[in-house]
Amino acid sequence: MTVDSPLSTPRQDGAAGPPPPFDAEVSPTMAIMQQALAGMRTLDAVLAAREHTGRDRDQDARLARDGAFELTEVSVPGPPGGPEVSLLVCRPTATATPHAVLYFAHGGGMITGDNRLTLDDPLDWAQELGLVVVSVDYRLAPENPHPAPVEDCYAGLVWTAAHAVDLGVDPSRIIISGQSAGGGLAAATALLARDRGGPALDGQLLMCPMLDDRNDTPSARQMTGLGIWDRSMNEMGWTALLGAARGGPDVSSYAAPARATDLSALPPTFVDVGSAETFRDEDVAYASRIWQAGGEAELHVWPGGFHAFDLVAPQAALSRAAKAARLQWLRRLLRD
Repeated sequence: MTVDSPLSTPRQDGAAGPPPPFDAEVSPTMAIMQQALAGMRTLDAVLAAREHTGRDRDQDARLARDGAFELTEVSVPGPPGGPEVSLLVCRPTATATPHAVLYFAHGGGMITGDNRLTLDDPLDWAQELGLVVVSVDYRLAPENPHPAPVEDCYAGLVWTAAHAVDLGVDPSRIIISGQSAGGGLAAATALLARDRGGPALDGQLLMCPMLDDRNDTPSARQMTGLGIWDRSMNEMGWTALLGAARGGPDVSSYAAPARATDLSALPPTFVDVGSAETFRDEDVAYASRIWQAGGEAELHVWPGGFHAFDLVAPQAALSRAAKAARLQWLRRLLRD
């Protein structure tokens, strides 16, 4: 285990103390982001903004990185009874034989985003390590509640595994990854693949994953009203996905992986999270339960990091350390 912030013994009464301090270098950026997102704290506001945003195809030129990647969008069979799923395939042009496929699920709280969102880090890894990146455009809540998003992710994974040879990689070298809501969907998709006897995964890289619909950990309570994805926004995202079932007794582990009672037989796992964010305790617990089930996990808790701090303050020392740790884990994984 690698832990970059001391973890105190949980209080037996489950109460939360004062919030941990934010990292001094990333904190000013967080304040700017809070102001920018001030009008996006209700589902209606998010949906209105989403309706007027649209997909910017001009960003494909940026993602191609001056010809470093060949981008292809493919529509593949979706889940039974569902529509086709769009996958963005990014193949490195400088690598004749890519080492592996990175299957990626974007963030966005289950309610926003597309398969071009937050691809900068996956493309960095792909350039460094010679990976093909496949990014899935899953359906969004609330129009498409659970199980639509995770079933889309699973259908895209099945297609990716079946066409790995066409992509030029070994089908046994598939790594699933995601950030925030996408991290939760990646974890849920890994559970589905295990339980359905689906594609074998070489690893799962989960960045600040959104795992627990109950939204009642000490860190969720500590960070109420703080950061850029606090407890109220988290409730909004989970309610969009689950409706009235959110927080109740009948939520599937394929919706909220923290609900899983069995975390055995999962691929080697990387989990990281900030110490000053809503998801801290659920993410730490998930890694701990993988160890308790006899699995392999690497955990990083970045001191003073808020949710997605590395995306909004990429040049900060804390962000550079987080990015380096992910790359090092991938390099070790692919070396095995």
